[in-house]
Amino acid sequence: MGSMLKLYSDAVLTMTSREIADLIESRHDSVKRTIERLVKARAIAQPPLVDGEKAANNIVEQVYEIGKRDSYVIVAQLSPRFTARLVDRWQELEQRLASALPDFTNPAEAARAWAAQYEAREALETKVAADAPKVAFAEAVRAIDGTCHIGKIAKALGFGQNRFFKRLKADGILLENNLPYQKYIDRQYFTVIEQQPYVDSKGVSHPTFTTMVTGAGQVFLAKRYANIGGGANV
Repeated sequence: MGSMLKLYSDAVLTMTSREIADLIESRHDSVKRTIERLVKARAIAQPPLVDGEKAANNIVEQVYEIGKRDSYVIVAQLSPRFTARLVDRWQELEQRLASALPDFTNPAEAARAWAAQYEAREALETKVAADAPKVAFAEAVRAIDGTCHIGKIAKALGFGQNRFFKRLKADGILLENNLPYQKYIDRQYFTVIEQQPYVDSKGVSHPTFTTMVTGAGQVFLAKRYANIGGGANV
Protein backbone atom coordinates (compact mmCIF):
# COMPACT_ATOMS: atom_id res chain seq x y z
CA MET A 1 0.00 0.00 0.00
CA GLY A 2 2.90 2.36 0.78
CA SER A 3 4.25 2.22 -2.82
CA MET A 4 0.78 2.99 -4.18
CA LEU A 5 0.54 6.07 -1.98
CA LYS A 6 3.86 7.30 -3.34
CA LEU A 7 2.73 6.57 -6.89
CA TYR A 8 -0.22 8.89 -6.58
CA SER A 9 1.49 11.54 -4.45
CA ASP A 10 4.08 12.01 -7.23
CA ALA A 11 1.41 13.41 -9.59
CA VAL A 12 2.52 16.79 -10.99
CA LEU A 13 -0.09 19.31 -12.04
CA THR A 14 0.62 21.41 -15.11
CA MET A 15 -1.21 24.03 -17.09
CA THR A 16 -0.83 24.49 -20.84
CA SER A 17 0.21 27.72 -22.54
CA ARG A 18 -3.19 27.62 -24.29
CA GLU A 19 -4.98 27.60 -20.90
CA ILE A 20 -2.88 30.55 -19.76
CA ALA A 21 -3.70 32.44 -22.97
CA ASP A 22 -7.42 31.83 -22.44
CA LEU A 23 -7.26 32.88 -18.78
CA ILE A 24 -5.57 36.20 -19.48
CA GLU A 25 -7.43 36.81 -22.75
CA SER A 26 -4.25 36.94 -24.80
CA ARG A 27 -3.09 35.42 -28.10
CA HIS A 28 -1.55 31.99 -27.70
CA ASP A 29 1.42 32.85 -29.92
CA SER A 30 2.12 35.89 -27.72
CA VAL A 31 2.10 33.70 -24.61
CA LYS A 32 4.48 31.22 -26.25
CA ARG A 33 6.89 33.99 -27.25
CA THR A 34 6.90 35.29 -23.67
CA ILE A 35 7.64 31.77 -22.39
CA GLU A 36 10.55 31.42 -24.82
CA ARG A 37 11.91 34.83 -23.84
CA LEU A 38 11.73 33.96 -20.12
CA VAL A 39 13.51 30.65 -20.78
CA LYS A 40 16.34 32.51 -22.54
CA ALA A 41 16.55 34.87 -19.58
CA ARG A 42 16.65 31.82 -17.26
CA ALA A 43 13.66 33.15 -15.35
CA ILE A 44 11.81 29.86 -15.88
CA ALA A 45 12.77 26.32 -16.83
CA GLN A 46 12.41 25.06 -20.39
CA PRO A 47 8.89 23.57 -20.49
CA PRO A 48 8.05 20.55 -22.67
CA LEU A 49 6.31 21.26 -25.97
CA VAL A 50 3.44 18.81 -26.55
CA ASP A 51 0.41 18.37 -28.78
CA GLY A 52 -2.65 20.15 -27.46
CA GLU A 53 -6.29 19.30 -28.01
CA LYS A 54 -7.56 18.73 -31.55
CA ALA A 55 -9.62 21.65 -32.83
CA ALA A 56 -12.86 21.36 -34.80
CA ASN A 57 -10.87 21.46 -38.06
CA ASN A 58 -8.76 18.49 -36.84
CA ILE A 59 -5.69 20.69 -36.43
CA VAL A 60 -3.59 19.94 -33.35
CA GLU A 61 -1.65 22.95 -32.04
CA GLN A 62 1.49 22.58 -29.98
CA VAL A 63 1.41 23.89 -26.43
CA TYR A 64 3.85 24.27 -23.57
CA GLU A 65 3.19 22.43 -20.30
CA ILE A 66 3.82 24.88 -17.47
CA GLY A 67 4.25 24.21 -13.75
CA LYS A 68 2.62 26.28 -11.05
CA ARG A 69 5.61 28.46 -10.11
CA ASP A 70 6.54 29.30 -13.70
CA SER A 71 2.94 30.12 -14.63
CA TYR A 72 2.97 32.97 -12.08
CA VAL A 73 6.16 34.36 -13.62
CA ILE A 74 4.62 34.21 -17.11
CA VAL A 75 1.36 35.90 -16.12
CA ALA A 76 3.25 38.56 -14.14
CA GLN A 77 5.10 39.40 -17.36
CA LEU A 78 2.03 39.37 -19.59
CA SER A 79 -0.84 40.70 -17.52
CA PRO A 80 -0.50 41.12 -13.74
CA ARG A 81 -4.18 42.08 -13.39
CA PHE A 82 -5.18 38.50 -14.26
CA THR A 83 -3.15 36.89 -11.45
CA ALA A 84 -6.32 36.31 -9.39
CA ARG A 85 -7.78 34.23 -12.23
CA LEU A 86 -4.63 32.15 -12.32
CA VAL A 87 -4.75 31.53 -8.56
CA ASP A 88 -8.39 30.43 -8.85
CA ARG A 89 -7.55 28.08 -11.73
CA TRP A 90 -4.74 26.40 -9.79
CA GLN A 91 -7.03 25.90 -6.80
CA GLU A 92 -9.60 24.30 -9.10
CA LEU A 93 -6.98 21.93 -10.57
CA GLU A 94 -5.64 20.97 -7.16
CA GLN A 95 -9.13 20.28 -5.79
CA ARG A 96 -9.90 18.17 -8.84
CA LEU A 97 -6.73 16.13 -8.33
CA ALA A 98 -7.53 15.61 -4.66
CA SER A 99 -11.03 14.38 -5.44
CA ALA A 100 -9.69 12.06 -8.16
CA LEU A 101 -7.39 10.13 -5.82
CA PRO A 102 -8.71 6.71 -4.79
CA ASP A 103 -9.80 5.89 -1.26
CA PHE A 104 -6.77 3.96 -0.03
CA THR A 105 -8.72 2.72 2.99
CA ASN A 106 -10.78 0.67 0.53
CA PRO A 107 -8.53 -2.15 -0.81
CA ALA A 108 -10.81 -2.91 -3.78
CA GLU A 109 -10.89 0.71 -4.96
CA ALA A 110 -7.14 1.08 -4.48
CA ALA A 111 -6.51 -2.08 -6.51
CA ARG A 112 -8.70 -0.84 -9.36
CA ALA A 113 -6.88 2.50 -9.37
CA TRP A 114 -3.49 0.76 -9.46
CA ALA A 115 -4.63 -1.46 -12.34
CA ALA A 116 -5.89 1.54 -14.33
CA GLN A 117 -2.60 3.36 -13.90
CA TYR A 118 -0.62 0.25 -14.84
CA GLU A 119 -2.65 -0.13 -18.06
CA ALA A 120 -2.17 3.55 -18.89
CA ARG A 121 1.59 3.20 -18.45
CA GLU A 122 1.65 0.10 -20.64
CA ALA A 123 -0.28 1.97 -23.36
CA LEU A 124 2.16 4.88 -23.17
CA GLU A 125 5.19 2.59 -23.52
CA THR A 126 3.58 0.94 -26.55
CA LYS A 127 2.97 4.34 -28.14
CA VAL A 128 6.56 5.44 -27.50
CA ALA A 129 7.85 2.31 -29.21
CA ALA A 130 5.51 2.82 -32.17
CA ASP A 131 6.56 6.46 -32.53
CA ALA A 132 10.30 5.72 -32.37
CA PRO A 133 10.86 5.61 -36.18
CA LYS A 134 8.90 8.84 -36.61
CA VAL A 135 10.92 10.59 -33.90
CA ALA A 136 14.20 9.34 -35.37
CA PHE A 137 13.20 10.71 -38.77
CA ALA A 138 12.25 14.04 -37.24
CA GLU A 139 15.58 14.33 -35.45
CA ALA A 140 17.41 13.60 -38.70
CA VAL A 141 15.44 16.27 -40.51
CA ARG A 142 16.08 18.76 -37.70
CA ALA A 143 19.72 18.92 -38.80
CA ILE A 144 18.79 20.30 -42.23
CA ASP A 145 19.67 23.99 -42.49
CA GLY A 146 17.60 26.56 -44.34
CA THR A 147 14.36 25.85 -46.16
CA CYS A 148 13.30 23.33 -48.77
CA HIS A 149 10.47 22.91 -51.24
CA ILE A 150 7.41 20.92 -50.15
CA GLY A 151 8.10 18.47 -52.98
CA LYS A 152 11.41 17.52 -51.37
CA ILE A 153 9.92 16.82 -47.95
CA ALA A 154 7.03 14.94 -49.64
CA LYS A 155 9.51 12.59 -51.31
CA ALA A 156 11.37 12.05 -48.03
CA LEU A 157 8.10 11.11 -46.34
CA GLY A 158 7.04 8.69 -49.07
CA PHE A 159 4.43 10.86 -50.75
CA GLY A 160 4.09 12.02 -54.34
CA GLN A 161 4.12 15.82 -54.52
CA ASN A 162 0.53 16.21 -55.75
CA ARG A 163 -0.77 13.72 -53.19
CA PHE A 164 1.06 15.53 -50.39
CA PHE A 165 -0.34 18.92 -51.42
CA LYS A 166 -3.85 17.43 -51.37
CA ARG A 167 -3.25 15.95 -47.93
CA LEU A 168 -1.99 19.26 -46.51
CA LYS A 169 -5.05 21.06 -47.88
CA ALA A 170 -7.40 18.40 -46.48
CA ASP A 171 -5.73 18.73 -43.07
CA GLY A 172 -6.13 22.49 -43.02
CA ILE A 173 -2.43 23.32 -43.30
CA LEU A 174 -2.40 24.76 -46.84
CA LEU A 175 -4.95 26.94 -48.58
CA GLU A 176 -6.33 26.06 -52.01
CA ASN A 177 -3.63 28.24 -53.62
CA ASN A 178 -0.93 26.08 -51.91
CA LEU A 179 0.02 28.86 -49.48
CA PRO A 180 0.03 28.04 -45.75
CA TYR A 181 -2.53 29.28 -43.28
CA GLN A 182 -1.17 32.28 -41.37
CA LYS A 183 -0.96 30.45 -38.06
CA TYR A 184 1.56 27.99 -39.53
CA ILE A 185 3.63 30.90 -40.82
CA ASP A 186 3.45 32.42 -37.32
CA ARG A 187 4.76 29.15 -35.89
CA GLN A 188 7.66 29.45 -38.36
CA TYR A 189 6.85 26.14 -40.06
CA PHE A 190 6.67 27.73 -43.51
CA THR A 191 7.96 30.77 -45.34
CA VAL A 192 6.53 32.26 -48.53
CA ILE A 193 8.91 33.44 -51.25
CA GLU A 194 7.82 35.86 -53.95
CA GLN A 195 8.76 34.69 -57.44
CA GLN A 196 8.93 36.42 -60.80
CA PRO A 197 5.45 37.79 -61.57
CA TYR A 198 3.32 36.06 -64.17
CA VAL A 199 2.32 38.20 -67.14
CA ASP A 200 -0.93 37.18 -68.81
CA SER A 201 -1.88 37.47 -72.48
CA LYS A 202 -3.14 41.04 -71.90
CA GLY A 203 0.19 42.12 -70.46
CA VAL A 204 -1.13 42.29 -66.89
CA SER A 205 1.40 41.30 -64.24
CA HIS A 206 0.29 38.94 -61.43
CA PRO A 207 2.38 38.23 -58.31
CA THR A 208 3.35 34.60 -57.72
CA PHE A 209 4.53 32.95 -54.54
CA THR A 210 6.12 29.64 -53.54
CA THR A 211 5.70 27.94 -50.16
CA MET A 212 8.95 26.71 -48.59
CA VAL A 213 9.30 24.50 -45.51
CA THR A 214 11.58 25.68 -42.69
CA GLY A 215 13.65 23.38 -40.48
CA ALA A 216 10.97 23.56 -37.77
CA GLY A 217 8.33 22.84 -40.40
CA GLN A 218 10.22 19.79 -41.61
CA VAL A 219 10.20 18.40 -38.06
CA PHE A 220 6.47 19.19 -37.73
CA LEU A 221 5.61 17.44 -41.01
CA ALA A 222 7.87 14.47 -40.27
CA LYS A 223 6.29 13.85 -36.87
CA ARG A 224 2.81 14.08 -38.38
CA TYR A 225 3.21 12.17 -41.65
CA ALA A 226 6.32 9.94 -41.51
CA ASN A 227 4.36 6.74 -40.87
CA ILE A 228 1.60 7.27 -43.44
CA GLY A 229 3.39 8.18 -46.69
CA GLY A 230 3.27 4.67 -48.07
CA GLY A 231 5.35 5.33 -51.17
CA ALA A 232 5.22 7.97 -53.85
CA ASN A 233 2.36 8.12 -56.27
CA VAL A 234 0.96 11.27 -57.82
